Amino acid sequence: MKQISYFFFYTYIGLVVLAGIWGAFINPVWDFAMLFQFQINDLNDFERINILSQYRFLRALELGFGIFALTFFKEIFTQRKFNSVFLTIMGIGILARVVSWIVDGNPGLLTKFFMFYEALGWVLIFAYSKSSLSKNGRS
Repeated sequence: MKQISYFFFYTYIGLVVLAGIWGAFINPVWDFAMLFQFQINDLNDFERINILSQYRFLRALELGFGIFALTFFKEIFTQRKFNSVFLTIMGIGILARVVSWIVDGNPGLLTKFFMFYEALGWVLIFAYSKSSLSKNGRS
């Protein structure tokens, strides 16, 4: 259980860090074209600039969450406070995807893949970390 939990942790957080760096600082225009099939450069300057600014901000927050998770990896799996914060943030992201599916409509396959991958990872990390917290006397 430890290895699979760590696998999901590192693949999820690795993608969070890469997506954060890419979307915030390298090429968010590509994200819009590839992920959303949307040509952001077709918008007028005011719309494009403001959407890109908000998108870069959100991707930077994603990067920050990834840095937090990598920095406090050990604590996430051994200390209740760090574990709860990590799982809460991850869970809120998954919940937002579910709410969007219900409220906004049926997303594409890539979005569904991420949602299910994240949810499976959340369950596995939760299950393993709860047992590791107990073993460390921090339950």
